[in-house]
Amino acid sequence: MHVFQPASDRLFILLAAGNLATTQAVLNWIRRDLDRASGEDHEGGKNLRTCEYLFEAAAYVGRVSLAVQRQDGPALKEVGADVGASFILGGQIGGESHGLSMIYPQGNAVMATRDTPYLQIGETKYGKPPLDNVGHTNLSLEDAARLCLISEVLTQRSNLTVGPPFELAIVPRNTLAIAHQIKFEADAPELSAMFETWSSAQREALYRLPHFTWEQSASD
Repeated sequence: MHVFQPASDRLFILLAAGNLATTQAVLNWIRRDLDRASGEDHEGGKNLRTCEYLFEAAAYVGRVSLAVQRQDGPALKEVGADVGASFILGGQIGGESHGLSMIYPQGNAVMATRDTPYLQIGETKYGKPPLDNVGHTNLSLEDAARLCLISEVLTQRSNLTVGPPFELAIVPRNTLAIAHQIKFEADAPELSAMFETWSSAQREALYRLPHFTWEQSASD
């Protein structure tokens, strides 16, 4: 998780997954562009300090990612390495509505909507069911944060390549500030408590599922 606030009228949070060298290079390019007095990116366009809309910010990150992949890709592909990386960019600029975008390795981006209120990168399949089954746009920020965290905890349970630390940031709309930011290490008691509570609720739900017809006949 990386936080950028290049001006008082904007705040961005960037999540990254994929090739570590690519993600580190993208972050370095973003910081370099922010340090430039011209306010332009490597292609002479707008960067996070000068873009006026969130979709421009997402497009900028996509351009940087593609530039890094073109620069380093041939050498990495020769040894069979996947140079791709994906990102989630969240934030708000001025009075524009807050938003969330997922940026693909190809550089294009898709935004979260009321129908698809969450986005995932990295290992997605194991943590997806709770988001699909419980997530909706009327959740409070705290409940949404708990849901995202249990999604990560369940992913860790099913895939040993995923694990803490888990980082969480809550940004209320129109504040342009992080209200709460937490980093859960592997030994955090909150993670164990969340998993036990979720597992207990799932076991209880199993026993409440409709019985088969032969079970009903046997009880008569």
